[in-house]
Amino acid sequence: MAKRRPSGDGMVRKRDDGRWEGRIVVGHKENGDSIFRYVYAPTQKELSVKLRQHINNYQGADLTEQSRMTLSEWLDKWLENMVDTLRPNTLRNYRSYIENHIRPGLGDKPLARITPKDVQRFYEKLNNTLASSTVRRIHTTLHGALKAAQQAHLIASNPTEQITAPRFSYGTKQILTDEQLDVFMKVIAEDEIWCDFFYTELTTGLRRGEICGLKWEDFDETSGTLKICRTLYREDGGGLTAGDTKTSSGTRKIVLPSSTAALLSKRKVSALTEWIFPNPLKPEQPTDPGSAYRQLKVLLKRAGLPNIRFHDLRHTFATHALASGVDVKTLSSILGHTRAAFTLDTYTHTTGDMQKRASEVVGDFLIDIFGEELRPWEESAKVARVPSD
Repeated sequence: MAKRRPSGDGMVRKRDDGRWEGRIVVGHKENGDSIFRYVYAPTQKELSVKLRQHINNYQGADLTEQSRMTLSEWLDKWLENMVDTLRPNTLRNYRSYIENHIRPGLGDKPLARITPKDVQRFYEKLNNTLASSTVRRIHTTLHGALKAAQQAHLIASNPTEQITAPRFSYGTKQILTDEQLDVFMKVIAEDEIWCDFFYTELTTGLRRGEICGLKWEDFDETSGTLKICRTLYREDGGGLTAGDTKTSSGTRKIVLPSSTAALLSKRKVSALTEWIFPNPLKPEQPTDPGSAYRQLKVLLKRAGLPNIRFHDLRHTFATHALASGVDVKTLSSILGHTRAAFTLDTYTHTTGDMQKRASEVVGDFLIDIFGEELRPWEESAKVARVPSD
């Protein structure tokens, strides 16, 4: 039996056509035979440079015969393995991104031959026709598939990790201003069925599925905390299902504002079911996230407010929390984000209310440093802002 050649072992020769050829061992077949990668160059010096790059790229790799399959073939296997580990909605989204974008763009390429440059060009084409958020989600899908391929020894490295990942281009968030919040609070106070639900949402920033999936076992009345450990969603053609939170960071415990804790304590006294916010018509069931969305639209119309999304209530909570001095890391843990940097990127926008408060804070700060001699400047500014008759 021939001796098994280690990965990275190479050979150089000059071909009959004058070119130089190099090859390195990058893996092994089931019978122990070597799997080679070939490199060509017009001169021996250029070949040496290329060969060294390949040796570095495949350092520590020991690919299998399956590395010869196309990306499209691997995606089928990867999705099959993910069926039992992903929520139905997530799996459906992955399939959509693969069928509509990844497979047409890169599917025919051999898995082990996909380069960072291939991926970069693929994203650049997508950026011409798709929203940045969609391109980012496609990247997340492709990154996950190729990471699994690397772990299965089908590729030496993940090409999506060697480029700058697509970033969300955050537009202006739809949020309720201070004045609009006052109006909205007055309107929900008049709705006995939905008042507690929307007050809790505005003071916690929970995702729609998270607030609908809350149970009384999640509420610690003594400490005034709420455990977020499930999300409610509707399966295709089926009923409501309670599943895990969106991410591992989504499972969290938050300290409630005293007013919200008191509201839930009072609500618990007359609770009839395990759900904190049960279906108004069928209390044994939780509130349907779709019903919550539709009710928001009714309340917004009643209040004469902009037609925002339910998720914008979460944006409203986060924006006002930052404006009130909550630090980004704390806010990130409350919202259940994986990284504080994501929270910072998402909420770097400002509103007129935030700018006004910031200017007042800066003004008070300067007076504390320089003393009352700044007061005449303030008075002059006030006079200057008074409109003339």
